[in-house]
Amino acid sequence: MADDSDHHEAPAPAPASPQARAAGLLRRPKLWLLPTVLTGLLALLLSLLYMGGIVNPNGALHDLPIGVVNADRGEPLPGQQENLGTQITRSVTSDTSGTSDTVDWRTLTTAQAQDQLASGKIYGALVVPADFTASVAALTTANAEARPAITVLTNPGMGSFGSSLASRITQQAAQQASLAIGKELTAAPATAQAGSTARLLLADPVTVTTKVGHPIGEHSGLGLTAFYYTLLLVLAGFMGSNIIGTGVDSALGYADTEIGPWHTRRPTVPLSRTQSLLLKMAMTAGITVLSTTLIMVATVAILGMDASHLPLLWIYSYCATLAVGLGVQAINAAFGGIGQLVSMFVFIVLGLPSSGATIPLQAVPGFYRFLSLFEPMRQLSDGVRAILFFDARADAGLTRAWLWIAIGTALALLFGFAMTRYYDRRGLNRLTPQPA
Repeated sequence: MADDSDHHEAPAPAPASPQARAAGLLRRPKLWLLPTVLTGLLALLLSLLYMGGIVNPNGALHDLPIGVVNADRGEPLPGQQENLGTQITRSVTSDTSGTSDTVDWRTLTTAQAQDQLASGKIYGALVVPADFTASVAALTTANAEARPAITVLTNPGMGSFGSSLASRITQQAAQQASLAIGKELTAAPATAQAGSTARLLLADPVTVTTKVGHPIGEHSGLGLTAFYYTLLLVLAGFMGSNIIGTGVDSALGYADTEIGPWHTRRPTVPLSRTQSLLLKMAMTAGITVLSTTLIMVATVAILGMDASHLPLLWIYSYCATLAVGLGVQAINAAFGGIGQLVSMFVFIVLGLPSSGATIPLQAVPGFYRFLSLFEPMRQLSDGVRAILFFDARADAGLTRAWLWIAIGTALALLFGFAMTRYYDRRGLNRLTPQPA
């Protein structure tokens, strides 16, 4: 007979914990609080920032740079002390034109105007030709048939909106000047005996023709490829750094990897915050070589975007993307879980409306002009525009762009490693619970 004392029953399995249900969790106010507040604030801020920069460009317009060239060499008309080119220049640039607060009229020579168009310093120019006064004087003769012309030069490399805005303002100013001169001409004794055709022409003696002052290629998106190419560089740096950071954290066991229903957690590799940041930044520098190359292959080789100075464009693109990537890594290391949101505001949310690449900075409210002084996207877009449209001229914004790339890279390194070394000295290690 078996001894009952030798018989041991297996312990009963522990009862499984009851799983929560969504219907019950939805009744918890605290579960709603943080996502609701953050989502609402994000929607409000995005709406105010993006729409605030474009909703009223005419009302916000201030000091848009436009050139005025007086090449007129004719003698003054009888009874007048100045030739008509001088009168038009004075009329356009004075308060009587109605644009003194919105436009920065720059009186330039022909060579200076071409130089400033080619360096992106002006959005357009109004040019009075050398024979303008003589052409107007001919209207009083029997052979008068057509009005003399002055020329509006556009600068499409400054963006389609900025160039068209300058063209519209210049044409309106020229038309007002023409009507003002017409009043003087029709009232002058020298034209009192002119025929009806001549008097009709003298009443509005100027016709305005529009020409491209500094042409760009047909595959330049009407001047917008500079903006979209810059946006590609910023997004490559922003998203690439976040992907690298997530991948490294997953590979080293500091974050879970979830793909569909599959979940993995690798063993944690002990690593200080400083060494973790160094690893991510080094990988960012290496992987950016590939992403920059592929951006140029896609935009230039496949899509046929007009671009010159290709070696310089690649080097600039790499340095710009790397500067953004290092900045994102530094912000993520400093702010942790909300770092991606912070870096999104720094590089994208605040950068887009203050870039000046679509809407001129002279046509946005003062808050955005203030942001443009240091926001990365404005600095980077100036450099891209200089390379693509303005023959890589240093004074077209390329020097400023290189300077800010250097400053941004230095700030990212200093800020990132200063914060991680501080966390390490305080013993704030990245402690992560291991899976059971």
